Amino acid sequence: MLFFYRLLINIVLILSPIIFIFRLCKKKEDFYRFKEKYCFFSEKRKNGNLIWFHGASVGEIQSIIPLIEKFELDNKIHQILLTSNTLSSSKIINKLGFEKVIHQFFPIDNNILTKKFLNYWNPKTVFFIDSEIWPNMINNIKLKKIPLCLINGRITKKTFNRWIMFENFSKEIFKKFDLCLASSNNSKNFLKKLGVRNVKFFGNLKFSQVKNEKIHLNSDIRKFFSKKIIWCASSTHETEEKICGMVHKILKKKIKNLLTIIIPRHINRINSIKEDLENLKLQVYVDKRNNKLNDNTDIFLVNSYGKTKSFYSISNSVFLGGSLIKHGGQNPLEAAKFGCNIFYGPYVHNFQDVYKYLDNAKISKKIKNLNQLKNLLNEKLLIKKNTLNNQKKLEKIGNKILFLTKKNINYLIHNDL
Repeated sequence: MLFFYRLLINIVLILSPIIFIFRLCKKKEDFYRFKEKYCFFSEKRKNGNLIWFHGASVGEIQSIIPLIEKFELDNKIHQILLTSNTLSSSKIINKLGFEKVIHQFFPIDNNILTKKFLNYWNPKTVFFIDSEIWPNMINNIKLKKIPLCLINGRITKKTFNRWIMFENFSKEIFKKFDLCLASSNNSKNFLKKLGVRNVKFFGNLKFSQVKNEKIHLNSDIRKFFSKKIIWCASSTHETEEKICGMVHKILKKKIKNLLTIIIPRHINRINSIKEDLENLKLQVYVDKRNNKLNDNTDIFLVNSYGKTKSFYSISNSVFLGGSLIKHGGQNPLEAAKFGCNIFYGPYVHNFQDVYKYLDNAKISKKIKNLNQLKNLLNEKLLIKKNTLNNQKKLEKIGNKILFLTKKNINYLIHNDL
């Protein structure tokens, strides 16, 4: 099976110039740095011990920031390599300001490229995050006898069913992990069935994301927001923005100073979102453009990454997108830590355990349609946020998960150093 996988990846490699040209035109790749995916590196490896973390995109990278903060203080670790696949994640990482951390894009999972990557960076320990499973890279990591760990491992039922179709191949890959720290009990059970020998569950590491809340709002915007009753629709996908626009129109009949902030999951859709909302006769302000912000603005449409926490800080309630469509939901924990009331649709299987905890703590509530979202917002928007109480609940569980995670992966790191 590995032979056929490598054959498929080689075909992808041959076609990749066409794929990259298309993605560059769509502004989904960095014009200067996409070559890192072919192992033309833009950063240098320093002398000393290097540990490597890899996550697919923004959410995965943000989940390990509390760990990175602690490893920055470890004198035995001289460099920390973070890799990811997406342009948005690279922009977030560059704003963090860590001293030891460098970012590169993850290479195409071709056998030759992965060997080149490992030979250049020579990591002492490797940590994959969430559901990042790359057979060629994993195989070559173990050929070099480098300790390998899966952090906050997430295997959904759908993902499990795909892997188990190739049971022998899957078990050959998953047994190469020295340690897997699962993000849920379901993932723990799936990882065991897939062949992981050492798997543990302490909780979802995303509960530990409690710091680094940098607020980026200029004085004019703060002044404008101070006059408004605000709710936020975050990580929205196609059709969800239109639903939120319709909810705004209904609520504004009662709440005259209502403002809806929409933060799309993919900002390359900004123009089409703006058009859809304006077709609803809504006044739309696009952030970071020169159009005038005035008192009649209905929708504040966010056109950049890295500001989500700033908008949570001034919002009473948040709808988390990717949940009214069959996407699987988005991480609600950042919004919860700012004391926001959280609403979400029926499709949140990617964060099922997290939402279950938040539901039980009466921080979040599921909605099925536009009317339910409208009714809950109508009920909650004029109530003061309960920020401090929510933060205490989440920090307690987050600190415990972070402590146990670091304790377990410290053994892999320092045993090798």
